[in-house]
Parts: sequence; C-alpha cells; structure tokens
Amino acid sequence: MAYKKRLDGRKPGELRPITAKAGVIDRADGSAYFKIGNTAAYATVYGPRELHPRFLRNPKKGLLRCEYRMMPFSGMGDRVRPGYNRRSKEISMVTEKALSPVVDLSDFPNSVVDVFIDLPETDAGSRCAGICAASIALADAGIPMKDLVVALAAGKVDDMVLVDPNYDEEAYDAEVADIPIAVIPSTNEISLLQMDGIIKKTDLKKAMKLGLKATDKIYKIQRAALKDKYKGGKK
Repeated sequence: MAYKKRLDGRKPGELRPITAKAGVIDRADGSAYFKIGNTAAYATVYGPRELHPRFLRNPKKGLLRCEYRMMPFSGMGDRVRPGYNRRSKEISMVTEKALSPVVDLSDFPNSVVDVFIDLPETDAGSRCAGICAASIALADAGIPMKDLVVALAAGKVDDMVLVDPNYDEEAYDAEVADIPIAVIPSTNEISLLQMDGIIKKTDLKKAMKLGLKATDKIYKIQRAALKDKYKGGKK
C-alpha cells in the first residue's frame, strides 16, 4: 500500500508540536528543555572548568565535550540498555561535531565545557532534539557562540518526502530513509548530515530543501526560549 497520507495527519513539510525552554535546571551553568512531538531532551552545561585528565588539555583553546544518554524506558521500541553504549557514543560524537563550528573556546585554554543530554521520552528524532536543546543550553550558559544550531530529520517513507518523521513512520513497512540535518542559520552551513536507508538523488534534494525550510521555525522557537528567560534583564 502506497504511503499517501501521514499517519498522524500532518502535511509533508509540517513539524510535530514543539516546546522549548531555557534555564530549567538551577544548579547547571546553562540548561534547556526541548520537546518535539513525543521526543523530549534536557541539556545541561557545566563549565568552562579545568580539564582532566591533563593530557587532553589544549593550551590554545578549550574542549567541548558532549554526552548523549537515553533513559532506560524512554524508547518507543525495546527497552534501552542502561549505560554508555555504542549508539550513545556515536551520537555524542556527532553532537560535538554539529555544535563545534559555532562554539568559540579560544579564551578558555586547558579547560572543558561539558554538555549532558538526557532523553526521558523518545519517539524518533532524538539526536536532533538533543542538539537543539544543547544549543539553547550553551547560549544560556553564556558560552561564546557565533549562532545557534538547529537540527531536525528529513526523509522519505515509500514515495512521500517529508520532515520530522515519528517512530511509526520510521518503522513503516515500506522503503524508509531517515536524514538527520543540523544547520547554522546565519551562514546556511550544514554541520551535520547523516542518512539511514536508501533514497534517490532527486528525492534527497527534495528532502534537504524541505528540511532546511523547516529549520526556520525551530530557530525562531529556540531564540524565543532564550528571550523569554532573559526578558526584563532577569536571569
């Protein structure tokens, strides 16, 4: 059966409902909450602070270090195995790569900025939600940044090119492609591009175009979350 109508009734270019807040955890240097559909991420930032072990120190600039963690009962599918597994290690690495182009730690040599991303609830798009939350949290911590980073997934289910697929779409019994994208809005640079599945070149171009267009809405929501926290000059 051809996939002609999205299971949740959305249009191909329509995002799930989004909620974003800055400064949600008092004891962190910066923090944020980002929820898209039924995928929720908390990001906490600590630092800049002294980096250990010493051999990792860089006398020219600080280090950005990210850790992505899904809680055991957060997934829509099987129970998530507790601990730091191969998937969380890979997503932690790509999160660092996505955020590094906008973070300037040249004034903090031999130091580290730690970003912890915890997901209590997931329904697809977890790495993208984590990146969006981390970007807000870094800004909330006052870390020097050139811009925020916006992330979302585009893709294809059967013959439909779309954005922000949910778990049911990713698991749909058809040819499915999932394409996480991270963008720096001020320069239109892509800091993350991955793909899981098979897609034609023409459909990939359509998915990228649709995804990049949808990032504008997320960017406005991220900025609004920061403005809401600091409205009136209050932290």
